[in-house]
Amino acid sequence: MNGPFRPAGEGLRTRLFQIIFESDTPLAKGFDIALILIILASVLVVMLDTVEAYAAAYGEWFYWIEWGFTLAFTLELAIRVYILEKPMRYLRSFYGVIDIVAILPTWLMLLVPGAQTLVIVRLLRVLRIFRVLRLMQFVGEGRLLMEALKNSWHQIFLFLFTVFLLVTLFAALVFMIEPDEAGFTSIPISVYWAIVTLTTVGYGDIVPVTPLGQAISTLVMLIGYSIIAVPTGVFSAEVIRSIRSERYSDQACPGCGHDRHDKHARYCLKCGTWLDEETPDPNAPQEKEDKQQT
Repeated sequence: MNGPFRPAGEGLRTRLFQIIFESDTPLAKGFDIALILIILASVLVVMLDTVEAYAAAYGEWFYWIEWGFTLAFTLELAIRVYILEKPMRYLRSFYGVIDIVAILPTWLMLLVPGAQTLVIVRLLRVLRIFRVLRLMQFVGEGRLLMEALKNSWHQIFLFLFTVFLLVTLFAALVFMIEPDEAGFTSIPISVYWAIVTLTTVGYGDIVPVTPLGQAISTLVMLIGYSIIAVPTGVFSAEVIRSIRSERYSDQACPGCGHDRHDKHARYCLKCGTWLDEETPDPNAPQEKEDKQQT
């Protein structure tokens, strides 16, 4: 059994461990599927309970259904703690905290008045699906994206600073041009308008009414269309560069000079030259030594 957590003993605990923490048996896969369906159903109930019409008509049903989900998740957490050799380590882990937070608001309603306002925290249950689906296997791809973001933050920061300067400039111009009746009563409100216009969102709650203000608004929208792809291009370039650095080696071929090889390549893609200078080519023909005496 691989993984950071181990069963506390043999027998029942081992069988439960295989079902709950692993997914290589039909029973374990069935448990994972059932748990996903329960998590999604509980999240759906939380969302529907925030709709006034549904809450008024089915509020009592939602209350008891939520208690059913809470008891099921509480029992699951108790079983996880029971079968583990080091339960406190699990409870301090990311998914252990999520398990606790998922059931805590409902239990607090019995002890703390007004704790029902915390029920929205139950939506964190959806994060448990990441564990069930074993999505942490893709942590390498996530690390690659974070590395690309880290490498491109200087360019992105410069871009955002430039956008901030443009927004402030246009906001100040429109604030001086437009009357207060149009809604431009202060520079911060004008900055809000400039951001909404530059990002081409266009809520329409504040609109220039003068011809000059409308001309500036048109210019801001055109600039927004032209620069909105800049951070995407910068980040995409860093992602591609990171992928190439992960996959390809910068070692130049001694035969032809080609410098884009797969990291695990043993021969040059272009000319077939052996690339590992520290190890002799096992397929190279051995030179015959002339041992004859002259």
